[in-house]
Amino acid sequence: MAKNFALTGVSGYIAPRHLKAIGETGNRLVAAVDPNDSAGIVDSYFDDVRFFTEFERFDRHIEKLRRRNHENQIDYLSICSPNYLHDAHCRFALRVGADAICEKPLVLNPWNIDALQELEKESGHRIHTVLQLRVHPALIALREKLQAENSDSKKDVVLTYITSRGPWYLVSWKGQVERSGGLATNIGIHFFDMLMWLFGPVEHSEVHLADPVRTGGFLELERARIKWFLSVDKDDLPEEVQKKNQRTFRSITINEEEAEFSGGFTDLHTIIYREVLAGRGFGLDDARPSIELARIIREAEPTGPNANCHPMVTSL
Repeated sequence: MAKNFALTGVSGYIAPRHLKAIGETGNRLVAAVDPNDSAGIVDSYFDDVRFFTEFERFDRHIEKLRRRNHENQIDYLSICSPNYLHDAHCRFALRVGADAICEKPLVLNPWNIDALQELEKESGHRIHTVLQLRVHPALIALREKLQAENSDSKKDVVLTYITSRGPWYLVSWKGQVERSGGLATNIGIHFFDMLMWLFGPVEHSEVHLADPVRTGGFLELERARIKWFLSVDKDDLPEEVQKKNQRTFRSITINEEEAEFSGGFTDLHTIIYREVLAGRGFGLDDARPSIELARIIREAEPTGPNANCHPMVTSL
């Protein structure tokens, strides 16, 4: 039987992946909200969605469905709103009797998770998060390979992620640390989650560089030593990538061998939705380690380059 969804942040960058996932899992979107009224993307997926630009009116509509129209009462709230609103929108979902499926980062601070866990227990509903790299087939295969090795020696890992953004980025909420959590939270949290999923918990962290458009540091995990670099500056893209007019570069090397996972990203949200609908998915405890690490990185005082730093930090 089809489930009813509502969605916050429908005009944003990530919303189309959620719209696609709702449709591909055979479910309905009944309501959406975004202060930006450029929401025509909805028509590519659903043709009968109540749309609101004011959250208060959206709230009232969802409550009305809950109290008067059980056929259209929402079962899930998909949260694609700006990072600083995720906590409030998760609470809203539980309050109206729905489960939440929340984009990354689930919240900005680990203590927010504690409060949400209490609300989960009180409401009987769950908060799920989108840790899509954990369902990427190439990364699942890599994890199985690493586990089969059962080696005591730590891997030497280099993570590089450059996703160029124009001047709008720093003007928007994404460029405001108090709203986005900064680069490590906004664009890095999936990778930090993936690294801990592959190599175990954090034993030591260093931050060597942190400015509005790039950050880099070093992590020692249970089974790996990791040099990492994140950037939204197009000038950091490798020359060969720029020549191809590509705007994103991802690379992870393990003991100098490239781990290939550049493709297959477009369908990962649908896999996440299928897992949630099957009663599985990733919850608050799954999200906690990467949120704790992102906060540590955000609050760290950069040391400048040292022997542990990423090659791109050295070259700047």
